[in-house]
Amino acid sequence: MIDSIYVVEAVTGMLPTVANDAEALRVIEGLARPIGRPILVVACPTDGASYAPAVVEILTSRVLLRPTDLGRSLRFYEQTVGLAIYREWGSGSSRGVVFFLGGGGLLEVSGGGGRPVSDAVSLVLQVRDVHATCEHLVRSGVTVQEEPELKPWGLLEMTVHDPDGMALIFVEVPPGHPRRGG
Repeated sequence: MIDSIYVVEAVTGMLPTVANDAEALRVIEGLARPIGRPILVVACPTDGASYAPAVVEILTSRVLLRPTDLGRSLRFYEQTVGLAIYREWGSGSSRGVVFFLGGGGLLEVSGGGGRPVSDAVSLVLQVRDVHATCEHLVRSGVTVQEEPELKPWGLLEMTVHDPDGMALIFVEVPPGHPRRGG
């Protein structure tokens, strides 16, 4: 059972104890901007269980893809989809490439897994023009599973699969959509 929440500032030590999650969020929102330094929120149980961080500072992240055929997947993401390379290393089967996904996202394609892809995971990529993206991918030999379509939530979306069968959902935010607002 969690009795109280403590906000701990990573550099200077303990900050005020708060009574509940809502108050903790207000404190965090108030502190995070003015402090300008990382903060850690720790839930402190009263039943003897160990402490567990409720908020972790993530510095960077990326999706790791271990394809069945490394060369084929690298060609697909670099040449067919057109992702720019952020970093690469090695050669042959030990080669790895990290691609920019936009908005700070990264996709690492390295090693080999040989495992089937789960339909529980999809890569969503926002593009400026989903119709132009569709035309480019079709010209490059990619089969489109779901043609560009305006979805009930107001986004234009299309779906293709990478060489291992992972769904890539290309999304366009059309003019007038609330996500285009400030």
